[in-house]
Formats: sequence, structure tokens, C-alpha cells
Amino acid sequence: MIRASVLGSGSSGNAIFLETVNNKILIDVGFNATEITRRLESIDQRPEDLTAILITHEHIDHIRGARIIARKYDIPIYLNPATHQASKTILGNIPQIEYFSTGRPFTLNELTVEPFSLPHDAYDPVGFNFYMGQIKISIALDLGYVTKLVKERVQGARLIILESNHDAEMLKIGPYPWPLKQRISSKLGHLSNEVSSNLLAEIAHGQLVGVILAHLSEINNDPALARLTAENSLMGHTSEVIVSCQDKPTTLITLGDGL
Repeated sequence: MIRASVLGSGSSGNAIFLETVNNKILIDVGFNATEITRRLESIDQRPEDLTAILITHEHIDHIRGARIIARKYDIPIYLNPATHQASKTILGNIPQIEYFSTGRPFTLNELTVEPFSLPHDAYDPVGFNFYMGQIKISIALDLGYVTKLVKERVQGARLIILESNHDAEMLKIGPYPWPLKQRISSKLGHLSNEVSSNLLAEIAHGQLVGVILAHLSEINNDPALARLTAENSLMGHTSEVIVSCQDKPTTLITLGDGL
């Protein structure tokens, strides 16, 4: 059994909780320690029970609270060397740092973790696959486009947590300055609803239980539009589409070998 919740996702902060029998993991800690604690408690979890923190990349909306949570509760942080080097100013001195190599799987108790490369404007950004028995969960946030590698890595997931950052037209006519619009829509930026949904259409299969859309822009997107675009791409499939938000966690989703 694996349980997962997006504790919050957007430009102000990102964090995902994942639980197995012997693991309680945070993927990114983009909120301060007080807020992370509040959100964990809202899904009946405690920060002192965490067993690991995994970091996707060094941007502040993914690591804001990592140092305090890790030091206060003596939790190891797993990240690749380039991300550690780029985040030392924010992370400071962490007692337990564990390096992984992008593209090389490692284990956390009964869970196999596979970090894979994402195209984003960071030093060595990654997504993650989590495997246990017949269960696979894929996480891909903060990527400018869908590479062949990304498509290959997320194939076969039972649950995918996928960026759906902006509606292309809303971004185009929205209030952001032109250089920021160019960054967001670039190949090192963020996925649009359309590109995200095209990926879902290509990888959808009978065992895909759920899709959680993440990292939605509060300015350049609309949750109902993002959901509709994703649902249209999954026509003929029973996969549930959940839209995560900046302000509160999603409900815990439970995946077992029979689901």
C-alpha cells in the first residue's frame, strides 16, 4: 500500500507527502516549517514521524522549509550533488545529507525510488518514480516540455502527479512582463494545460487510477479549465482527475496491489 497527498502546489510553495508501511516521505518542502506542520496535521500526520525528505531542485518554492524541518526532527535529505551545491545558502548545514545520482534508482526500505531528469531552469532538476510491488507513482513538476525520457519514465504509472501550470492564452494576455512570459513558456519553464493533457492522452492505460494536476498558476490558469482539459484527454478512461491547490492538501489517495 502507498498513500499520497499533495500538501500544496504552486509558485508560493510545493510539497508532497508519500507513505508506505516503513516510510513517511516529503517530496520538496516549499512551505515554512509551521505551515508544513499544519498541513501534515490536517491529514493526520506528524513531522516528527517523517523518515526522509527528497528534493527535486533548488528553487525556493521547493526547499523553503527543508532546513528547519530536517534539523528539528533529524530527517535525512536526499538530493543530487548539483542541487545540493546550488541550495547550500538556503539549506545551510544539514546533519544528514544523502546523495542520489539522477537516473539511478535507490531504495528507501520497501520503496524503490527512481529520479529522472526534467528540463527546467535549475542545475539538475528531477522528477521521481516510486515503485512498490505492482504499484508505480510518478511525479513530474517544473518542466518546460515533455522530453522522450520523461514520457518513457512516466509510462505505466498508477498515479501521476503532473504539472499543469498555465493556459497558454491566459499567459499570453495576462499581466506578467514579457520576459517572464517567455521564461514560463520556454523549454526550461513550465507545462501548459494543453501539453500536460497531451502527455496524459499518450500514456493513459487501464490501470491509471488517478491524476493530480499540480503547480497551477493562480494568475495564468483556472482550475476548472485545467481539469476539463485533462479529463477530455482521458476520454474512455476511468482515471480520476484531482486539481491540487496552493492553500490546502488534497485528500490522501491510497493505492494497493488490487487498485
